[in-house]
Amino acid sequence: MKNIARPTSKLHKAAIKRNKIWNWAVLLLVLMAVTSLGLAACSTAPAATIEVPNTVASEISVDDAYQKYEDGVFFLDVRTPEEWNDYHAPDTTLIPLNELENRLDELPQGEEIVVICRSGNRSQQGRDILRNNGFDMATSMAGGLNEWRAVGYPTE
Repeated sequence: MKNIARPTSKLHKAAIKRNKIWNWAVLLLVLMAVTSLGLAACSTAPAATIEVPNTVASEISVDDAYQKYEDGVFFLDVRTPEEWNDYHAPDTTLIPLNELENRLDELPQGEEIVVICRSGNRSQQGRDILRNNGFDMATSMAGGLNEWRAVGYPTE
């Protein structure tokens, strides 16, 4: 069998063309409506808030630490008891580094903590232990109590 093409009248061709135009017009209107609704929803919706946790620098200078000390921030000394007995900053708390993970419940939650030691190395380790255990506001003091004492800040 042969495919027999039906003759298409000019009137029929015009109707097809009109239908295509209407289809495109309807599609365009739908897209415009969807776009305007989306934009309206964006402009009337309350702005999303991003909560940034309280963060402190991972390490601070002795001078910055002294300012925090004066402001009453909690100071944690992670040296040994023998080092503590030699000298320490007044009103600080001693928890030796090797005991720190087992004594976290002795520290204030949700407060800034400055970790100190003799030269600044163990305080970095102590700070990392605290941060890894949810104490996000822990920082360490660079230079340690050696620098603290050399500058003339109080020790006993």
